[in-house]
Amino acid sequence: MRIHILGICGTFMGGLALLARELGIEVEGSDAQVYPPMSTQLQAAGITLKEGYEPAHLQPAPDLVVVGNALSRGNPAVEYILDQGLPYVSGPQWLAQTLLHERHVLAVSGTHGKTTTTSMLAWILESAGLAPGFLIGGVAQDFGISARAGGGRYFVIEADEYDSAFFDKRSKFIHYCPDTLVINNIEFDHADIFRDLEDIRRQFNHLIRIVPGRGQILARAGDAEIDAVLERGCWTPLARFGVEQGDWQARLLSADGSAFAVSRAGEVQADVCWSLLGSHNVENGLAAIAAAAHVGVEPAAACEALSRFQGVRRRLEQYACIRDITLYDDFAHHPTAIRATLGALRRRVGAARVIAILEPRSNTMKLGVHKDELAASLADADAILIYQPSGLDWDLSAVTTALADRCQILTDTESLIDAAAELAGPGDHVVIMSNGGFEGLHGRLASRLQLEMEND
Repeated sequence: MRIHILGICGTFMGGLALLARELGIEVEGSDAQVYPPMSTQLQAAGITLKEGYEPAHLQPAPDLVVVGNALSRGNPAVEYILDQGLPYVSGPQWLAQTLLHERHVLAVSGTHGKTTTTSMLAWILESAGLAPGFLIGGVAQDFGISARAGGGRYFVIEADEYDSAFFDKRSKFIHYCPDTLVINNIEFDHADIFRDLEDIRRQFNHLIRIVPGRGQILARAGDAEIDAVLERGCWTPLARFGVEQGDWQARLLSADGSAFAVSRAGEVQADVCWSLLGSHNVENGLAAIAAAAHVGVEPAAACEALSRFQGVRRRLEQYACIRDITLYDDFAHHPTAIRATLGALRRRVGAARVIAILEPRSNTMKLGVHKDELAASLADADAILIYQPSGLDWDLSAVTTALADRCQILTDTESLIDAAAELAGPGDHVVIMSNGGFEGLHGRLASRLQLEMEND
């Protein structure tokens, strides 16, 4: 069988490509933009990538076209599929029908923390010898890949609330029919898909309705939106997790979140000492421990596995240190995630200077939905550089006004690199935050700093 995946370089669709290849299916795909880390994963797996959405890429006709949710009517490839009557399916539906229907599915949902928690959970099950399959919206350092079919009974999946395809506006996670469900948090996001928070609540309510009575729902304690959804009905055993609240509790042993103790129903289980930062990651870890316990992994074993957990690429990932300037790559693109990332780093580095470089790239950010929260989310940075792309629908000047002389707005990445190189000095920590490739800014800034060091 030969399939063609449209939007193959997205983290989800790229993961599907890896799974299909592992199952012995011939795979190729197209995308408008090709950039690491997904492009390098796919190329390493021998999967052919085609730039753009030309109808010619679908000739000769594949047996099936798997359509990513970034594509819509008017796209040349979509129109060709419909005109030619080619068989097509959404990514989530293909995954459910091909792989998930015969597995115990552990799904991690929520506005924030899905990728990290999914990676932690997969690593815990791997360490326990359960050989799980997984599909993660990023590259877990411990695995070096974002997806695999696995050889055991269990499949761990990042359960995204984003829509499935142009012809299926249900959230992706509806297709997964999880047996174990984690709900990390619920906030408004994906403003290009959802009109308001009520739209998102409705999708989570639909998800809760399909978790079987023999399953388990794990919800973060103290989240008013999760509580509001659960009040609409819950037919599955429920446990809550949180820092010093809930059935599963974490007690910080270090203010920066690098060590914490885990208890269950008031009984201390074990400690975790790891390289990650922030109370948000402590909650992510606690969720993963609780979910693993549902499939029989002892909490002490899970804590030991997390103490060896290496993290996820692009989640406050230190990728270079040049002239004693530490550079980080971070995926944060929502004010809550930005605040958590910078706050965690601040608690780790103390009084050292933190420079934040932000690309407001997500559809929600481009629409200006969170513009009133953005300045406050950057409060822990000493200096802020914000890229203003041409497609931004709102004026960033309000952010600069709130942050005064700490903030600069730049309209091209070359100027951004110039400003960052001029600002950064020994001992500084520079965090680049974007959910895209950012025109290769990460590597370009590192090269610039390296060149300046060599020329000193």
